[in-house]
Amino acid sequence: MPDKRLDGATRGLPKLHVLDWVALGLLLAGCLCVAFGALPAADARATVTRLVPLLLFLGSVIILAELTAVAEVFDVVATRLSILGRGRYPLLFLLCVALAAVTTMGLNLDTTAVLLTPVLLALAAKLGVAALPLAMTTVWLANTASLLLPVSNLTNLLAADRVALAPAEFAAKMWAPQLAAIVVTAAFLWVFYWRGTESRPGYAVPERHQPTDGVLFRVAAVACALFVIGILVGVPIGIASSVAAGILVITFVLRRRSALTPALLPWRLLVFVIGLFLVVETINRHGLADLVHAMMGDSDDAAGAARAAGTGALLSNLVNNLPAYVAGESVVPLENHNQLLALLVGTNVGPIVTPWASLATLLWYERCIANGIRVPMTRFLWTSAGLAITALTATVATLLLVG
Repeated sequence: MPDKRLDGATRGLPKLHVLDWVALGLLLAGCLCVAFGALPAADARATVTRLVPLLLFLGSVIILAELTAVAEVFDVVATRLSILGRGRYPLLFLLCVALAAVTTMGLNLDTTAVLLTPVLLALAAKLGVAALPLAMTTVWLANTASLLLPVSNLTNLLAADRVALAPAEFAAKMWAPQLAAIVVTAAFLWVFYWRGTESRPGYAVPERHQPTDGVLFRVAAVACALFVIGILVGVPIGIASSVAAGILVITFVLRRRSALTPALLPWRLLVFVIGLFLVVETINRHGLADLVHAMMGDSDDAAGAARAAGTGALLSNLVNNLPAYVAGESVVPLENHNQLLALLVGTNVGPIVTPWASLATLLWYERCIANGIRVPMTRFLWTSAGLAITALTATVATLLLVG
């Protein structure tokens, strides 16, 4: 006879998602690498020390983005964009591209994948339009629009010390490659997912979305603006995101304390990053660095930049863009500025072919499944591969010509 006490205890345990198990498994693997000497303890400490400011930023910016979503900022913006579209699909397309690109550049790619995707899918249902074009808009631009600022992508933050550019200088260096990537992405979105909508009857323009709490909405909007302005004027990114998130948390304490739950802390993401870096550092010490060096070479000319971008994109789609960048960075000579930036392009623009290529793509895929959206995988793979090749070529060429 089954033990009812045991059954009740089992039901009381928190149910972990498959991605939770992946994160915990990576952390365990990383700890085992250190415990058995595959990764020296000194190297492990250096790796974790390097990650601390990045984890502070990542945790606080996700909290900022989550509470911004709860304050209905994304809902208001998305609905107003559909109103500005005036029932015309081509105009709606341009506005959705702009919204996804700005969200990615200003907050980060995970915000676009995790928070903007459900908003646009709900908007599609509200407007009575196909959901797949809107879903593809968020996933592609979550990756290809993540070049402009250090905060746009975790790989940019990892590169910050080596690149040695302040946020405004980084933006001045990357604005032209970023524009090239967005233009190519928009062209692919229109040709392969949006084209044909212009021949359909226009969608019904919705009513303006009124946020439930106007004070929360306004404070969230101001907090996001302060965060972006802060990083542009040189405030350390961890401080800028923490202050902005702190302002919003205090406001929620005063007006909607029930929204402040432990689930706001993105523990899975933080654990995933720590475990991943420990494992990759171990593999890097045992042969990966030699392989990557053979693939990339050590030239800082156009050929070297192309090889770096291609290697970064290929490794990203095979494993993930974070270890791909770390492995590539370790073999790029300190003086090879163009090669390093090209590697960054490859690990930002390239990770769109396989669902696991970037954490943002993986989280996006999870959100699509949760919302009942079927992503045709064959079509996804070949269109994404075409975009990756074309966008990489255009972006690296622009980097070399303008930079």
